Amino acid sequence: MATPAWSFLNSLGLAALLATAYAIFSVVYNLCFHPLARFPGPILLRATRLGFIAKSIGGTLPIEMLDLHRRYGPVVRIAPDELAFSDAEAWKDIYGHKAEELPKAPMFYRTKAQPPSIVTEDRKNHAMLRRSVAPGFSDRALRDQEPIIGSYVDLLIRRLRESVVDPDRRDPTTGLQAKAPLDMMSWYNWCTFDIIGDLAFGEPFGCLEKGKSDPWVTAIFGTIRTSPILHATKLLGLEWLLLPIFKQLFKSRKLHALRTQEKLQRRMEMPADRPDLIEGLLRKKDEWNISMERLNINASTFIIAGSETTATLLSGLTYLLLKNPEALKQLTEEIRSSFNSEEEITLTSVSKLEYMMACINEGLRMYPPVPVGMPRIVPKGRGGVTIAGEFIPDNTTVSVWNWATYHLESNWSDPFSFHPERFLHDPKYAGDKLDSLQPFSIGPRNCVGRGLAIAEMRLILAKIVYNFDMEYVDTDKDWLDQKILLLWDKPALNVYLTPVDRT
Repeated sequence: MATPAWSFLNSLGLAALLATAYAIFSVVYNLCFHPLARFPGPILLRATRLGFIAKSIGGTLPIEMLDLHRRYGPVVRIAPDELAFSDAEAWKDIYGHKAEELPKAPMFYRTKAQPPSIVTEDRKNHAMLRRSVAPGFSDRALRDQEPIIGSYVDLLIRRLRESVVDPDRRDPTTGLQAKAPLDMMSWYNWCTFDIIGDLAFGEPFGCLEKGKSDPWVTAIFGTIRTSPILHATKLLGLEWLLLPIFKQLFKSRKLHALRTQEKLQRRMEMPADRPDLIEGLLRKKDEWNISMERLNINASTFIIAGSETTATLLSGLTYLLLKNPEALKQLTEEIRSSFNSEEEITLTSVSKLEYMMACINEGLRMYPPVPVGMPRIVPKGRGGVTIAGEFIPDNTTVSVWNWATYHLESNWSDPFSFHPERFLHDPKYAGDKLDSLQPFSIGPRNCVGRGLAIAEMRLILAKIVYNFDMEYVDTDKDWLDQKILLLWDKPALNVYLTPVDRT
């Protein structure tokens, strides 16, 4: 009677023994015999994917990458089959224009049961989609879109003016109504989401009017926060097992897709020649047989890429300016001396503010909206490639990790200090490797919305500084001390705003 039980236990023991033997063999192979064995890195990361996964889910890997480069050099092995680079030359070799570009790593970009977007498409389809949407991001389109963009920035200023004081409290010293701390991170998000909502769907999310996030916007952030977990399941080969569970548990993803479809349907009922971002795709919908599902995923991609990242930079830059009062003073003088009235502040006029653009570039360096590495893969059968002077074999995932590269002493002088002058040809920073800063990436897959993002940043920042004096509320907190769950997990950025008196 005991034989079946013993047989089961023996089988279980044998399975455990085989699994242990396989794990030991994999570790030994990865450390000693793998084609990447010659590249340095922490033993835990070189031996198994588990170290990479744990640090990614914990939100610490992008920051720890800086110490890895300091310790091991410009090429670090961060997983058995993955390398991180920090040399400016690596940008061109990994992402630049070439006859055979390195494809995007499918484990990072693609999810089963989800159609590809312009970000995740293969080279041929990406080129086709990019040609169709590029006119919506051109300089001409930006001029046509200025009334739309400007209306929401003006609404932001009005809503901030209405919110600067607390009607229920008085300052004990002056007897006047007390200042109200405003979470500028939220206000920037509400503004950029309303702008991109109008440019992608023909209607805003109503965040600025309501003074709170729309459920659709909340769903987007929920989707982003689940990304490291979903990526981990793919790396572990468990996506097929856990995807049904994700579909049930991650209601934010369902809400996201449903609201996208509803908004897109309403946009399709508007005039086809409306000057927005989706016009080009709608014109080609029938000719290229683009399904509603693929229209949804691309419109959704525009929303995320065109709003969250812009608001992130504005939040980080606001904090950096408040922590560097001399820089804020110089920026304030430039903006307020350049315009006689708020009406003069336009997308065209703000492009002439050199110091402000230097501040934006320094903000992008110190607080890049996408702090992680965007992985490419050396495809099987390629015969290897050379990246930054190193031969890299097939089936290797490669990337440049933004935050670490932008804070590395071999690339930048005094990298943890805010110095816009480094982008104004100050000889003190002549040794800075400016071409290592590529927050919008480079090559055929670079950010198609770069011009729109910069234009929004300039206009919003100029109008904020023109209209208000700012004071950071939580002076005992380092706002930049954040985890990174693909993107920054940002806390509130509480600021006192004082309207400028021009009477």
